Amino acid sequence: MKKSIIALSLLMSLSFMNCVPNYKANATELKKSNLICENTQCEERRFDFNEHDYKNFYISDGWSNGGGFNCIWRKNNVSFKNGIMTLKIDKEPEGSSYSYSGGEYFSNDATYGYGYYSVRMKPIKNDGVVSSFFTYNENSSGGAHEIDIEFTGKDTTKVEFNYFTDGISAGGFIYDLGFDASLDFHEYGFLWLPDSITWYVDGKEAIKTSGKVPSIPGRISMNAWPGNAPGWLKPFDGKTPLTAEYDWVSYTPLSK
Repeated sequence: MKKSIIALSLLMSLSFMNCVPNYKANATELKKSNLICENTQCEERRFDFNEHDYKNFYISDGWSNGGGFNCIWRKNNVSFKNGIMTLKIDKEPEGSSYSYSGGEYFSNDATYGYGYYSVRMKPIKNDGVVSSFFTYNENSSGGAHEIDIEFTGKDTTKVEFNYFTDGISAGGFIYDLGFDASLDFHEYGFLWLPDSITWYVDGKEAIKTSGKVPSIPGRISMNAWPGNAPGWLKPFDGKTPLTAEYDWVSYTPLSK
């Protein structure tokens, strides 16, 4: 069984390397490779942002993640216009327990497992903030299983990839984009296999890692927030409002 899993994972990796560019157009090719479920419900699930998708997504409101998150989530910080979702960082009114608010949007279901994930987005360029796309779930022992694409606003010519398994961080991988991500929309994605994760930028492989990667299905998530994380983020200068923009997200599960 173990040999079969390893062989299947290797086949998936080799096939995806040539198929991920222009990903939507290659869904048929991937099906031919037997990497995508053959029935229609297992094809690419693409979520456009013409309006709030109540059926599939939830807007965080009225609480904070604590820790390095220097904000409270507000539903009014998530908006939809002309097919674009905007996540906003803003000031809080006097009397609030936080000085700033952020925007967060995540899937109702924590059922998204191995497969290819992608987002077309434009992050915030400003010291002390994060714009992100990630999968997330807490296992029963409290350790997070998470795969991240994160932009720290101090330098949007770089993107940070990371993952957590049982709450333990892989340490993060910095990738030099060769362009300023805050100036235009680009596609960022990752292929999550049982023994590896490969991140992509505009359809081209950026970084691949292998080993003990996350194994628990999670939620598709996006957020924008000011942070208090010395050594990772520069101090937030208090500038508001700031907005990250998202055009669409998609998920294509691997065949079982």
